[in-house]
Amino acid sequence: MSRDNSYEAIMSRKNEIMKKAVGIDYNEFEREGIAFDYEEMMRKTGYSLDQIIEIEKNTSIGNTPVYELKNLTKLARKLSPSGKGARIFLKDEAANPSGSFKARRAAVSVYHAKKLGYKGVVAATSGNYGAAVASQAAMQGLKCIIIQECYDSMGKGQPEIIEKARKCEAYGAEVIQLTVGPELFYTFLKVLDETGYFNASLYTPFGVAGIETVGYELATWFRENENRDPDMVVVTNAGGGNLTGTARGLRKAGAKGTTIVGASVDLTGLHMASDSQFNKKSFTTGHTGFGVPFSTNPDRSDVPRSAARPLRYMDRYVTVSQGEVFYMTEALAMVEGLERGPAGNTAVTAAFDLAKQMDEDKMIVVQETEYTGAGKHVSAQLSFARENGISIEIGDPVNQVPGENIILPKHPSLIKAKELDMMKLKKSYIKNLKSDKSFSDKELEFIKDETRLSIEEIEKIVEQL
Repeated sequence: MSRDNSYEAIMSRKNEIMKKAVGIDYNEFEREGIAFDYEEMMRKTGYSLDQIIEIEKNTSIGNTPVYELKNLTKLARKLSPSGKGARIFLKDEAANPSGSFKARRAAVSVYHAKKLGYKGVVAATSGNYGAAVASQAAMQGLKCIIIQECYDSMGKGQPEIIEKARKCEAYGAEVIQLTVGPELFYTFLKVLDETGYFNASLYTPFGVAGIETVGYELATWFRENENRDPDMVVVTNAGGGNLTGTARGLRKAGAKGTTIVGASVDLTGLHMASDSQFNKKSFTTGHTGFGVPFSTNPDRSDVPRSAARPLRYMDRYVTVSQGEVFYMTEALAMVEGLERGPAGNTAVTAAFDLAKQMDEDKMIVVQETEYTGAGKHVSAQLSFARENGISIEIGDPVNQVPGENIILPKHPSLIKAKELDMMKLKKSYIKNLKSDKSFSDKELEFIKDETRLSIEEIEKIVEQL
């Protein structure tokens, strides 16, 4: 008798499917009410930093170069008050085998899958992670299936996503491309159930711990070359794993005084699950459509408890516009001789403005870059935007309306990183816990760890809500 694979049947079995596909019993880490033991989950299911370094080294991942962006620093200083203009550095993660920092996440997940005897891996992603998993699976001799949310209902696919599908297929992966909507998670679960493959999720302890080496390498490099830790690290923020892993690595290296800044493209007003709005965005990741929801509700991911907990680590959160990122992508290529994709350049754009506010003797670091290709290129993305009725203009990006226009700044002085209210994000996180009763002492301690607020502050917010 064939197994029921209807939507209702698959969704009703999701916990059973996930447990089998990840090999983690998340119930082991559940505590009272909403609380769970995050650090115990990271310790017990993951690998030590030394083990991760060795795993990544075996597939030629890590120890990527750090460049000082001297020309962009000079430009920032020209636009800064006297004595301002921090030195800008960049860690070039495009040097990893698959062309992005996500090779680090994939290395640990695929290694673990092979260690446990899985025959293949599955990942649901429209981003660089798919290429990273496919690359690592090829190295480890495992099968690989990548499931992409790629098209709207008219069959129109974003050039960046199509580019990533090409890269996945080049590594021998099977790519399943879907339209935007609930079919992604259903198809993902169905494939896991049918194949018995490992869920190489972005949000497992393996995936997040793999990024800790970025933070650790940054602290090590700056101590060896500059005799101190960087003052600020800017991280492009989407699902939160990049920021979480980097911050944890910096902490493990003892760099506790480094300010961690998340940076996203402002796509306020566009709904990421809307068919009509899906192609109104010109970036697939690194924007507020993922960054804000995953910050305020991290367990919305494809595992019961996400290892990406950005509010535990993020000191500041800023946004920039699409036009500013396109401008800075071109500037990085023409001024510094580095042609890289838009995801990492989101952080470059934010860092350029933040540097203008810091003293000249300070150091600000962009934590990653990504490879570029035909579909990721500025011209391809701007052409796609124009085809979707979005106006391309030159002027002041402050007037940009996501989904309506893209404004390239007419002068670099117009690039401004917009500060988001961290307290507002933390209040949203507490609201999303949806408790109809008062929190217990253990639950309050958990929220304290999640938000870095005091018990008194949390209780005041709960009272207001």
